[in-house]
Amino acid sequence: MIRPAPLLLLMAGLTATFVFSTAAAASSKTSSSSAAAAPLPSPSTATVSNGSPIPATSAAATDVSSNNINRPKAMAPQTIATTVNTAVNASPTSPPSDRFPFLEPLRRRYSHQPTFLQAVEEMALALQPLFSDPKRGSFYLRAFLVMTEPERTVSFRVPWTDDSGHLQHNRGWRVEFNSALGPYKGGLRFHPTVDEGVLKFLGFEQVFKNALTGLPLGGGKGGSDFDPRGRSAGEVRRFCESFMAELHRHLHPSTDVPAGDIGVGGREIGYLYGQYKRLTNRHGEAVLTGKGLAIGGSHVRPEATGYGLVYLSDLAIEGRGGARSDDGSSGSSGRPPIQSLKGARCAVSGSGNVAQYAARKLLDLGARVMTVSDSDGVLVFPEGGMTERDWEVVTDAKQNRRVRLSAIEGEVTGRYVAGETPWSVDVAYDYAYPCATQNEVDGEGARRMVRGGLLGLFEGANLPTTMEGQEVLRASGALYVPGKASNAGGVGVSGFEMSQNAQRLRWTEEEVDGRLRDLMAGIYEQMTSVPGEAVTLEQGANRAGFLKVAKAMEELGWVY
Repeated sequence: MIRPAPLLLLMAGLTATFVFSTAAAASSKTSSSSAAAAPLPSPSTATVSNGSPIPATSAAATDVSSNNINRPKAMAPQTIATTVNTAVNASPTSPPSDRFPFLEPLRRRYSHQPTFLQAVEEMALALQPLFSDPKRGSFYLRAFLVMTEPERTVSFRVPWTDDSGHLQHNRGWRVEFNSALGPYKGGLRFHPTVDEGVLKFLGFEQVFKNALTGLPLGGGKGGSDFDPRGRSAGEVRRFCESFMAELHRHLHPSTDVPAGDIGVGGREIGYLYGQYKRLTNRHGEAVLTGKGLAIGGSHVRPEATGYGLVYLSDLAIEGRGGARSDDGSSGSSGRPPIQSLKGARCAVSGSGNVAQYAARKLLDLGARVMTVSDSDGVLVFPEGGMTERDWEVVTDAKQNRRVRLSAIEGEVTGRYVAGETPWSVDVAYDYAYPCATQNEVDGEGARRMVRGGLLGLFEGANLPTTMEGQEVLRASGALYVPGKASNAGGVGVSGFEMSQNAQRLRWTEEEVDGRLRDLMAGIYEQMTSVPGEAVTLEQGANRAGFLKVAKAMEELGWVY
């Protein structure tokens, strides 16, 4: 296990607050910070808090003494047959609270973190057959409950100066969720909706996503409620420098390696890495990925998540015969099977990094891209789909001009519909690629897709489909691949960037793209190779990732 030096943690900044939480420590209810910058409060005192123990079946004891900060102790086996039987015998159509009674302590503790609980319950649904295994079921349930608690959460204040010379502040976090397979790996998100619960959901998903890549990477996530939209480049730079002034204490190629996410692109990564180099006098280290090529980045890293999403969806479509359902039965669209993406109509949501390069690769493979969107509205393209020129205009608008899609309506062939999403407008498509944000596809949106003859949905964002939406998709017979599998290409190429930094080498663009294709093919093979009857792609992805992490934790002696 990678253990941070106690001295480093105890010297962690003037106002940082550390909450070390493993499955043995209950969380105190934390109020979300305001999305808007506020006047700087008086400094707080650094603390290490240890809550009350959670139930033995979901606990791994932690020593938080001054000499052994966050050192997991072995968890004693518990008798949980009754809990397992209750979980397995519950109806799959029951509400989540009835379906998973063993999660009730977690629900009470984190009732203020609904998206995190949603991610846990979605995973538990796919793992139910493992929990009922007569030989290993109780172990799998113990391991899962331990995995629901982060190993460590770092919370801190981020003061910065705006262009008017006024002192502002935001909150920053890094949730180091699970290091069983390797250093914590996951992006940084700058957005006003960010709070600890959102980052816990993202970190939890990241653990299993990283496991599917086959690379030695643990899972984590971080970010701030800072909103870079509408801020000058100088303000963004000063915020990034202040954020890294605290975060750098917790980074190391063998400990924690962040990357970008919503609100954190190549510009922000550059500012963060520049401050890290100033503070540490260390150069060429893989402490951040998503860097520009000039400062140690990798070819294909900006494109990786979108490209990987399309590579995997193409494999799934070919492997399942297009109009066949996820469980191999006949689909409900009534149209002839679509055996590849060529000519297929594809709806993409979002217009950030993932959406841009998913659209790019779809165009390369001959698909018709029918939509892109941002938080204000959606561009709907004619029957022929987005053109090459359209893609260039959208990409320039988001990467360089940093304007809303409404500002470029006259420059593209598509029509702009304000206040709508690809899932709320009437547009015909075969495949859906939600690439915007969590919970963007609700039950009504999913039903609209199904009525239109949806053949498959492939998640480019993290958890973009609500629980109700997922139920609709499962019942529809459409292909459904969760984000922890379909958007793993980004972290995969981040792993490649770490390898290149360690070797002091740079691979060619063709080599990185070839490795990305192989990585996504490996994930698809794992999804389709999980033992069991009528295992869907969704279930295969969740179970394969979980089994890897559970095995590692068992071999490390963290759960038995």
